[in-house]
Amino acid sequence: MRATILDTLHFIGTNDRSKTFFESNWPLPAGISYNSYLITDKKTTLIDTIEYGSDRSYLENVDYLLNGRTLDYLVILHMEPDHAGMISDLLQRHPQTVVVTNARGIKLLEIYHPGIEQEKVREVKDGDTLELGHHSLQFIFTPMVHWPESMMAYCTTEQVLFSQDAFGTFGTLDGGIFDDEIDPEYYKDEMLRYYTNIIGRFSGQVKRALQKAALLPIRIICPVHGPVWRTHPETVYQWYAQWAASESEKGVVLAYATMYGHTQQTADYLARKLSENGIRNIRVFDTSKTHPSFILKEIWKYNGLVLGSCSYNTGMHPSMHQLCHEIDIMQPGKKKAFLFGGYSWSGGGLKNLQLFTQNMVEKHAWELNSPGIEIPGYPGIEQLLALDPAIAEYAATL
Repeated sequence: MRATILDTLHFIGTNDRSKTFFESNWPLPAGISYNSYLITDKKTTLIDTIEYGSDRSYLENVDYLLNGRTLDYLVILHMEPDHAGMISDLLQRHPQTVVVTNARGIKLLEIYHPGIEQEKVREVKDGDTLELGHHSLQFIFTPMVHWPESMMAYCTTEQVLFSQDAFGTFGTLDGGIFDDEIDPEYYKDEMLRYYTNIIGRFSGQVKRALQKAALLPIRIICPVHGPVWRTHPETVYQWYAQWAASESEKGVVLAYATMYGHTQQTADYLARKLSENGIRNIRVFDTSKTHPSFILKEIWKYNGLVLGSCSYNTGMHPSMHQLCHEIDIMQPGKKKAFLFGGYSWSGGGLKNLQLFTQNMVEKHAWELNSPGIEIPGYPGIEQLLALDPAIAEYAATL
């Protein structure tokens, strides 16, 4: 795919609809795009590349837009292979090109693309500029957004921010490339999932990056995944600012793991009682059927989290264990938690949920005002009715 952003700034990208999991972990039901950008000024500059093998016409598109000119610079803002995968092939075709990146990027370049001559690599530091003619690129270091070498480039003359993974999203570009050619709301949900799955763990670093960006007059935002924001860049900036601040609304995500439906019965009862106690936003998930990727996205939205698990080999169910692991890793902010479990010949589901939640209380200021409840076997009517006071008390805290 090619598109003109400005007379001397071009989009070159591709859609990947064949990849099942991003980073072999996060589902891609709507695929993903890989974006790079070519500046055709007095000095020609390609900003990032795409994943190796995702588009055999990529280098042809680069050469088409160069129109016989040499490629002077390849700027690498982020060395993850979905953006740096074509470096070696590009340099074989353009051996005179100088690679521009930072010191940490150079170390990763040596790992992923060994053999590049040192005189063909230029190191930049935070605040350095690269003069291209009309365009002047200023480099802004944004470490851990989301790798340690990550940085952005800002064109001071055209007020364009090349943001690498920040402001990116899951989902292919289905015809529309620019925000004024699409319905941005269509991408918002997948952008939040992208944020919570990929970048959310580093929300503190994201906030610092956003603070740097807030000092710049930004006319266009060019990320490496998803739409180019040329008309309303403030929209995506505000979304990211909200998510980085872990601002959640009143509501509950109720995630449960069950083997034979007993824990599910308790979950459905709890959901109904939450509704009767005035909670309107309730999202219920069976962890054995819904990937943690989608549950994490909803957890980020709401301030309440109810977790329930049957016992499984004296512990919690493996699917609940996976969800708890991802929650611990991605750190979705402060939550108000409620726990429940079920068991037959051995407990363990609730006990291990308690251990997990206590860890989150200590590390991330979660609130847990009750140790939770555990029902043996089939949850009878009297056992469920006994839960009403605890649920009412919990709902009142949200």
